[in-house]
Amino acid sequence: MSGNLKELEKKIGYKFKNFSLLGQAMMHSSYTNEKHLEKHHCNERLEFLGDAVLELVSSEYLFLESPKVSEGELTKARASMVCEPALAFCAKDIDLGSYLLLGKGEEATGGRQRESITSDALEALIGAIYLDGGFTNAKEFIHRFILSDLESKKLFFDSKTILQEIVQARMEDGISYNLIKEEGPDHNKSFFVEALIGTQSYGVGAGRTKKAAEQEAAYKAILELRKEK
Repeated sequence: MSGNLKELEKKIGYKFKNFSLLGQAMMHSSYTNEKHLEKHHCNERLEFLGDAVLELVSSEYLFLESPKVSEGELTKARASMVCEPALAFCAKDIDLGSYLLLGKGEEATGGRQRESITSDALEALIGAIYLDGGFTNAKEFIHRFILSDLESKKLFFDSKTILQEIVQARMEDGISYNLIKEEGPDHNKSFFVEALIGTQSYGVGAGRTKKAAEQEAAYKAILELRKEK
């Protein structure tokens, strides 16, 4: 496992002085339960710390980037930037799920792709970096992996609405989503959906739910339509 985590260090561009902190950040409670370890060995305490660091860094970022925006709007923007699906999306970018220590039951039911688990692990990783290397290193990680390319991330999360608006403005045909196939057992299914404009397919998405697959299909359709402009 340590070799695997060394790979994660390279991926995130941060080398831990106390390597055990990285191991703890990747240790889910299902693993500590299964191994009969004390509760505090799992990543939940680091997640608590990382959540606070992330809130401060994202608040500062929005405050400086949007000098005329009201407190209420800043609060809404921050909530969307650091919500569970947004963090899970960022975790997927670095394939964080593949580095997790999970119990066998959690592993068997698709825990490595579960948004609640990967988003928590990302916050735990922030907490670990903060403890190991201080605020500056944690802030650098957050800017690089969470606050980067926000436009594309916003496009992804609002993809179905944005696609609807584009099609209504530019085309006569309507949008529909067609389930192509399902794979895997009931407790760990993957859905594949295509976004159709009229009868033409513009993008195929995959996800653990139909809704997630539709969202990805809509995102790919938007990218395809932008190429055609």
